Amino acid sequence: MNELYCLNMDFDKQVYKLGNQLDWVTSPSDGVSRVHLEREDAESGHTTSFVRFAPGASFSPHTHPLGEEIYVMDGVFSDENGDYPAGTYLRNPPGSQHKPFTKEGCTLFVKLDQFQPGDTQQVVIRPENQQWQPGIGNLEVLPLHQFKTESTALVFWPAGEVFQPHTHWGGEEIVVLSGTFIDETGHYPGGSWIRNPDQSRHHPYVEEDTLILVKVGHLLHLTD
Repeated sequence: MNELYCLNMDFDKQVYKLGNQLDWVTSPSDGVSRVHLEREDAESGHTTSFVRFAPGASFSPHTHPLGEEIYVMDGVFSDENGDYPAGTYLRNPPGSQHKPFTKEGCTLFVKLDQFQPGDTQQVVIRPENQQWQPGIGNLEVLPLHQFKTESTALVFWPAGEVFQPHTHWGGEEIVVLSGTFIDETGHYPGGSWIRNPDQSRHHPYVEEDTLILVKVGHLLHLTD
């Protein structure tokens, strides 16, 4: 691990980035900027980022050695395999390759080189294919992917919803897509990123309609 670039790679710590305090930096590709959330090295290894493509921007062809996971937050993201509008969830397995671009611009949440051994599933879930399910209380849940201890889903919280206190076995990672997510540690507006470590505990609630992307159980294999 290159300590010159290392960022938030201690998975035993709680970390967050508030959506109203993001620092966008330019990438090696023209028209593409990023917010670094987790970073093992300069342009390789374990990486988590918000990525913004300006209209007409593209990225050079590249391979995903240990997979790529994408959620399209706004706009339309594209590659040689199709167009992916806002709300689309993608998983490109280890060894896959593509040449991404956008016509109108887009913002993505991207996780690179984090697939567990044996997780080789290609996933494309566009908004028109999403099947929401009732969750605990008044929550609505859209399962996106599950492998071993790891589970990823969209969760809609109606205004005023209070969830039960709970412990994060294997950790929890949240992107607040809209609204404001709240717990004992603070208020997290739309565009925020939160990572809570294994065995952490909180009592979350919302005051307005709130949509989050949440991943749980995935930090176990990173802290072994």
